[in-house]
Amino acid sequence: MSNGFLWLRKLMAVLVTIAGSTVYAADANDIADGQNLFLTKGGCQGCHGWAGDGRKTDNQQPDGANLRETQLDREIITMTIKCGRPGRSMPAYDRFAYSQNDGRCYGMKPADLRNNPLPDAPATLQAREIERIVDFLLAKVVKQGPMDRAKCIAFWGAENETCREWK
Repeated sequence: MSNGFLWLRKLMAVLVTIAGSTVYAADANDIADGQNLFLTKGGCQGCHGWAGDGRKTDNQQPDGANLRETQLDREIITMTIKCGRPGRSMPAYDRFAYSQNDGRCYGMKPADLRNNPLPDAPATLQAREIERIVDFLLAKVVKQGPMDRAKCIAFWGAENETCREWK
């Protein structure tokens, strides 16, 4: 295949326009990278569980939402990761989220956080890292229903101790 064709194919895989709405399709590498970020740098599993089902892995962490049942779309999930949930347990992973007076996050300015504090995030994430986590969530977690043995094996890529919980 020519480089031009590969470029076009990649572009088409990323954005497909259907009846005026944009559908995003991530490639397998982006999804795998997002899973790794979810499980490691983002520390998401501490509150949301490794499977995103709210069965957290750290009892010292707050209870996270069951992302397998969420009805949130890409835009809202991205905003939630970037901006957190002021006054709730979800931290902002974008280090610039509330650093300006531009109201980029829920129309709030830094002064608004005095009454709606945010917990500290385990790490800050770059925009592309947030996008990869969202790629992973939308491909493997959101609206995927409860975890079962087959999904567990697909999630981890092979049979492992964790998957023995399901018959």
